[in-house]
Amino acid sequence: MRFGVNYTPSQDWFYSWLAPDPESTRRDMKALAGLGIDHVRILPLWPVVQPNRTLIRRRALQDIRTVVEIAGESGLDAAVDVLQGHLSGFDFVPSWLTDWHRRSMFSDPDAIAAQARLVEAFDEQLHDLPNFLGLTLGNEVNQFTSAVHPNPMPATSHQVASWLDALHGTGPRDPRHFRLNAEYDAVWYADGHAFVPAHSARYGHMSVVHSWIFNGTAQGYGAMSHESVHHAAYLIELSRAFAVDPARPVWLQEVGAPLNHLTEDQAPDFLEGTVRAAADSEALWGITWWCSHDVNRRLGDFPDLEHSLGLIATDGAVKPIGERFAALAAELRGRSRPATRREAVVVPVDAEDVPVSRAELSPGGGVFETWMRRARAGARPALVTSATAADPDALSARAITSLVHAEPTGHTFYTSVSDAEVLSRTHTHAEH
Repeated sequence: MRFGVNYTPSQDWFYSWLAPDPESTRRDMKALAGLGIDHVRILPLWPVVQPNRTLIRRRALQDIRTVVEIAGESGLDAAVDVLQGHLSGFDFVPSWLTDWHRRSMFSDPDAIAAQARLVEAFDEQLHDLPNFLGLTLGNEVNQFTSAVHPNPMPATSHQVASWLDALHGTGPRDPRHFRLNAEYDAVWYADGHAFVPAHSARYGHMSVVHSWIFNGTAQGYGAMSHESVHHAAYLIELSRAFAVDPARPVWLQEVGAPLNHLTEDQAPDFLEGTVRAAADSEALWGITWWCSHDVNRRLGDFPDLEHSLGLIATDGAVKPIGERFAALAAELRGRSRPATRREAVVVPVDAEDVPVSRAELSPGGGVFETWMRRARAGARPALVTSATAADPDALSARAITSLVHAEPTGHTFYTSVSDAEVLSRTHTHAEH
């Protein structure tokens, strides 16, 4: 199992892409290697790389390559995101998609072609590096389709599928590398959301989940509750329910300990509980913690929690949560493959494999609560769709021998929270 971090540069956060400092990056990577991790996820800023629809800056591509090379100097593999997209409450969308040039990145043919060219340019620039793992198309860009976004880019599920087809293309040049797409949890929990579970679980070389308990889990159950500590494990199993290949791996690409609900003293225990629960899935490829370094408080307008999510403080000291992550990585990296899960909670789906009610999958919903109740009882439940449950061959392929049907609750704690909403609520609170 892989253990890594989402790399947030210690100097000038992601704004450092405007003027990269290789020596600062080198210090960061050495510090991260000291935690015993094996990979970093690197997130360049989209407008810096592609400021015009027909211009991909070669210097920016070289800067990305340099950061991957520096990671390799410290023995770290590197995964790279392409479309950034959205980071920590800020959107980084190039000007050719906004204002007077406003168009949807998911449906405009010229915009889609430009993004596809960018994906291929990244692959061309990085594919020969020995420590390069692969590309993620972008960071939670599904949020741009959501009605809660202040400037949404509407899309239908069919348009999303066409967008994914175009950007995944024929896949990476080197078959050893992956190409993935990553969504925030509205794909699983928000009814009517344009991205559906099949988009996450059936495109690319593995499924990706991002787990944050400020989405209603901590509010509804408590930050250190069984439900909060097992939220990431639940998402891993939920993504598996919609995969066609029973052996498809799942990457827990983002998970963190938000101090808007946890205390600083609770954070290491929350990390340990979350990591141990997630590691109990035979499908798990790896855990990539958010994030490497705290955001310096001299930078303004971040949601307050963003200044405390790092494993390393702004003065370079490894925090207790970082020490705990390092110890768990050393302990669990060579763990024995967990036993196969034999029991599964059923997710009702329609004829297109879209959940009949995504609210019932979310915190507070019947499927969520049934899975958590069985997990608390020690049953190690999986999840399967109702289509799989009705197919003996599909159940056999998953080795499922027992099914549990959930009773709908008709309510949810899910808030469809994005970082932008956290930011908005922080500003609203300050103003009042």
